[in-house]
Amino acid sequence: MLTGNSPLFRRKSRLKRQGFTEGENLAIEYAWAEGNYDKLPELAADLVKRKVDAIVAIGGAVAALAVKRATSSIPIVFSIGDDPVKFGVVENLGRPNGNITGVTLFMGELTPKRMELLAALSPTGKLVILTNPRNPNAQAEVEAARAAAKQGARALDVINATNDAELESGIAQIGQQPGTAMILATDPFFFIQRAKIATLAVKHAVPGIYFHRGFATAGGLISYGATIHAENVAAGIYTGRILKGEKPGDLPIQQPSKIELVVNAKTARDLKIVVPSTILALADDIIE
Repeated sequence: MLTGNSPLFRRKSRLKRQGFTEGENLAIEYAWAEGNYDKLPELAADLVKRKVDAIVAIGGAVAALAVKRATSSIPIVFSIGDDPVKFGVVENLGRPNGNITGVTLFMGELTPKRMELLAALSPTGKLVILTNPRNPNAQAEVEAARAAAKQGARALDVINATNDAELESGIAQIGQQPGTAMILATDPFFFIQRAKIATLAVKHAVPGIYFHRGFATAGGLISYGATIHAENVAAGIYTGRILKGEKPGDLPIQQPSKIELVVNAKTARDLKIVVPSTILALADDIIE
């Protein structure tokens, strides 16, 4: 079911405003990898075989790259959290060239700020980053987190999780070390599992900081990242413009319009965490 807050709903609503209505003059083919990166090349190849007029790729640079490798002619619009230049999705942000354009959220680039917020929440406890090593951005994000921790004279451990079982055991492992706080690395699989991750973190008394407000609304302690709302709207607008004849390579990559800080005050009380007044004063939203 689509809701007014759904990213897919927002993209479809912007297409409708540009004259494209599903079931009338627009047909949408859906392909979902369910967080499994191995499925992406096959799904991308299948969409190309169907001779679609445009492909919208969401879920990180790995998804955009899978589609890019599958076709050099079908227009591609991506909405990803990674730096598209760094991972070779496009040549540059101002003029991407070729058959691809889209929106980037630069989620991983906010890791140092997330570490700063986490250190403020847990000034003496141990720090851990939970990451998916299969994500192409994982190592760079770990290094950024380590550098930020080192600046504050803090140690940082790394725990990997690539599936449900490893998520459960990883967060349980963190919870076995009282006072340990967690930063969750950016990853599409983690985002899909946001409700489960937030629930496990509270269950095992693990204070954590996350990359999107969806974690905080699901019960996570605090989130800091792009809103995604405006970015999904932009992806829908770009798709409509391309379907009307514009070339994707001429459309500059859209960047985050807003970075928001969300605090779940109820979770803070459940975890017996006192959120510093400095963080509360900066928060865009406090969930009671």
